[in-house]
Amino acid sequence: MRIVPRPPRLPVKVVYDGRIVALAYPFVLEELQSLMSPDRLRVKAMFGSHALYVDEKIVFILRSKGTRDDGVWVALSDPVHAPAMRKAYPALRGIEMFAERAFTDWLNLPASEEGFEEVALELCALIGKRDSRLGKVPKGRKKKATR
Repeated sequence: MRIVPRPPRLPVKVVYDGRIVALAYPFVLEELQSLMSPDRLRVKAMFGSHALYVDEKIVFILRSKGTRDDGVWVALSDPVHAPAMRKAYPALRGIEMFAERAFTDWLNLPASEEGFEEVALELCALIGKRDSRLGKVPKGRKKKATR
């Protein structure tokens, strides 16, 4: 049997907070919206993709740029959780474009992976249950020195 990878989903325009946003994998945002009050969620454009925040934590980046790293990037609160998450969800892997940097507090759920939607929904459910392994408070940017 030959498995043919699913083509990447094109970003879908959704209305979020009064704005029209071209969001890849909008079912992820819809699922999070069904699990919590809307004032806890925030969508922010980031690196040509969209980051999803719950409260002050970044939880996912939704990325569709036609590369192997397309899919749902999952933020971990601590890199120590990566092995357990990969064991529980074998579809999760490291982000290939960051392989040389040892970017271990993020995992990728590739859109081309069998069962992509089901695993993404399971991860949303964990976030809805406030699983402490998922989500991280972004570090503040350092201010540039003024002369």
